[in-house]
Amino acid sequence: MGRPMDLLLRGGTLVDGTGTPARDADIAVVDGRVALLPAGTPAAAAETLDVTGQVITPGFIDVHTHSDALAAPHGADGTADPLDDLRLAPLLQGVTTEICGNCGTSLFPSLPQRLPSLAEHLRVTFGLGPVRPATDFDAFAAGQDPALRRTHIASLVGHGTLRAGVMGFEARPPRPDELNTMCTLLDRALGQGAAGLSTGLIYPPGTYADTEEIVALAKVAARHGKPYVTHLRDEMSQVETALEEALEIAVRSGAPLQISHHKTAGRHAWGATLRTLPRLERARAEGVDVLCDVYPYTAGSTVLHAMLPPWTSEGGVGALLERLRRADTRDRIRTDIAQGVKGWENTVGNGGWDLITVAAAQTHPQAEGRSIADLAAAHGGDPVDYACDLLLAEQGEVTIISHSMREDDVRRVLASPLSMIGSDGVPKPGRPHPRWAGSFARVLGHYSRDRQLIRLENAVHKMTGLPARRFGLTGRGVVRDGALADLVVLDPASVRDTATFDRPLLPPEGIDTVVVAGRVAVRGGCPTAARAGEVVRIR
Repeated sequence: MGRPMDLLLRGGTLVDGTGTPARDADIAVVDGRVALLPAGTPAAAAETLDVTGQVITPGFIDVHTHSDALAAPHGADGTADPLDDLRLAPLLQGVTTEICGNCGTSLFPSLPQRLPSLAEHLRVTFGLGPVRPATDFDAFAAGQDPALRRTHIASLVGHGTLRAGVMGFEARPPRPDELNTMCTLLDRALGQGAAGLSTGLIYPPGTYADTEEIVALAKVAARHGKPYVTHLRDEMSQVETALEEALEIAVRSGAPLQISHHKTAGRHAWGATLRTLPRLERARAEGVDVLCDVYPYTAGSTVLHAMLPPWTSEGGVGALLERLRRADTRDRIRTDIAQGVKGWENTVGNGGWDLITVAAAQTHPQAEGRSIADLAAAHGGDPVDYACDLLLAEQGEVTIISHSMREDDVRRVLASPLSMIGSDGVPKPGRPHPRWAGSFARVLGHYSRDRQLIRLENAVHKMTGLPARRFGLTGRGVVRDGALADLVVLDPASVRDTATFDRPLLPPEGIDTVVVAGRVAVRGGCPTAARAGEVVRIR
């Protein structure tokens, strides 16, 4: 082999990320790269781990996160960093690479003059205090503190950020010069190594865009050979119409299509996966490069103001908060929830305030874990008034959990050969959704081993080789000679998630060792001092 081995994993069973059957192999790490050895090959290394009875896999790739702002210091003057438990959560379940910038929101790009107003939008979205937006991907990469990076990170270009960074929060089509500027900024960011284009078409300002605008931008992604990644315009009663829009954008632009956290939520859409998944399969047969991702839970999570009609957010956070003070605004919100608005997903109208629980409200921790309906009743008021008052008290910064899906739909998407795994983690203090700490272990334990929904090899493929191919993560996702040494050692008999909605950051069981860039980052289920993560540029 030439150079001495830094690490040797001896006696394990290799599930290499391709979906092929497991096999016995020893894995060596030399200078951050993998070397495969026939099982039992005599060898010595600086560190040897006996992993007999355990499975070795590639490091997991979380294709859908909102962890963009985590690698920034949030402690002060040597105080404990309150976000370190949030940074550890993905690593402890075997995630070595995160893809952020999803649902149309990234920390870049923007025209310089728009940065102050964009910062307020990002503060509310990420919920981690002041957030500093960047003009381009290079500036974003430079702002990631390597001392805080436990995992690798890649980022999509968020269309909502792009739009806000050029034309603010106006509910209108862009002028030709504005669209050209958006295309130019997107082209630059993709050329610098951003992973693709994302949209969040239920969130202002992305929801103000029409199909033509998205097609023009997706054509830029197509020129770079990078995907168009979309949170559909509706995942509830109009999910099939929204899916057709996404497929139209893919066909007209030529960009590969990734359907984010595919679901059919709300009582009017339950069971619709019986139609949406065959539609995706038919599109692939017709030549559309379409895939999707999924998290293994029947509840989602987002910001509270997304429960309100899109017109409430026109003009940005300041305008939203000013509107919410007025009684006529609240009356109109109640009417729109009851009657619906064309083109609006209307989560509450499809379910009810009793299914919306508070996940994070910094100055109202007593509200966390309780539903808006219960909180309103306890205060002797109306749920819309309570939601508006809470948003005002928190300056717009409230995260919620929406219990809106059905188990059979989740299982169908998980089992689909077109799906890969993404946590959709929203890492904020409070009671974040347990998917941030549990998604990958839950798939491996509950759905693969216990429910036998997916073979272990296929489950690992959905977490490694498939996403690596989709997002151009060269050298990652498959354990082969010369691959980057991002690795997981797990016990297939005991791996399981333990995170709950009440205790959302409890670490999983059965994940013994995690290697990031050739360095042991988790040993015996406990984190080490290693900080080997880096910003990944996709060329």
